[in-house]
Amino acid sequence: MPRHARIDIPGLLHHIIVRGIERRDIFLDDQDREEFLSRFSALLEETGSRCFAWALLDNHFHLLLRPEEGTLASFMRRLLTGYAVVFNLRHNRAGHLFQNRYKSIVCDEDHYLLELVRYIHLNPIRAGKVVDLDDLLSFPWCVHADLLGKSGRSLVDSESVLALFSSRKGRACQLCKTFLADGLKTEKPQKLSRGGKRLSRALNPALAEDEEFDDRILGGGRFVENLLGATGQGAVKTLTLNDLIRLVGTHFSLDPEELAQPSKEQRIVRAKSVISYVAVRRLHIKSVDVAKALGYSSTAVTHAAARGRGIISEMPTLGKTLAGGKL
Repeated sequence: MPRHARIDIPGLLHHIIVRGIERRDIFLDDQDREEFLSRFSALLEETGSRCFAWALLDNHFHLLLRPEEGTLASFMRRLLTGYAVVFNLRHNRAGHLFQNRYKSIVCDEDHYLLELVRYIHLNPIRAGKVVDLDDLLSFPWCVHADLLGKSGRSLVDSESVLALFSSRKGRACQLCKTFLADGLKTEKPQKLSRGGKRLSRALNPALAEDEEFDDRILGGGRFVENLLGATGQGAVKTLTLNDLIRLVGTHFSLDPEELAQPSKEQRIVRAKSVISYVAVRRLHIKSVDVAKALGYSSTAVTHAAARGRGIISEMPTLGKTLAGGKL
């Protein structure tokens, strides 16, 4: 049975799982792990990609990654090839190190980000590497200490993750720990290593039985429709960036020209945040293209998109307007 093509557009959140060939170990000692993380860190910085969770086990690893500009395929090729070459030289071996095809599941960030963060955090506990969350804080090969600022590493976008719990860092850390602890109370946790209808609906009951689903995607409904349309794998017609700018501008009583210029006026900042969020997260338009249209940098678009979701949730009329625009 032929494999489906990967869905690989900059700005998408991916849960990545990589296993050793024949499930053999891919990390034999701490030097291997440090080598891998060093390469991973360098690539994150070079490509502007953002990591939200990671965990290294003996024969596999998990990443929760959003490439902002380049493709996931390019990022992973450089990461895996470089690491495999050094590993083989160091351990005097030859041949493939990883399974031929790593797994990548595209995820609806709005509904599944925190569940995925928790799933990856708790992976070392589930695998028996550590006993509990207290032990996990001293385990150097997963995101937990990194997120809470206790590891000296800076691989993860801790600011964005903790902001989902509270705007105050101390409070956010405490709520995050409680959220993780609640996950350990589940006797049979969901295994978040796939997409498709069953798992997407189990984690988001708001999704209807007859909505659009795809085995490569953790999510459903409009998210899947827009994503397949953006990749040319569906017939869904979505707004162009110019259409979106006009639509949001009308709602905020702003002309497109006003939205193309730098400004600190609150109304313009809020409108640009909504445009950035919808363009990047829903229409999967490249951050660099949104930046050019709004007079922003790509980094500013990323931060604006993070604000945009909250603004839409505070404005029901705007949400209906966007929904009517096939978003």
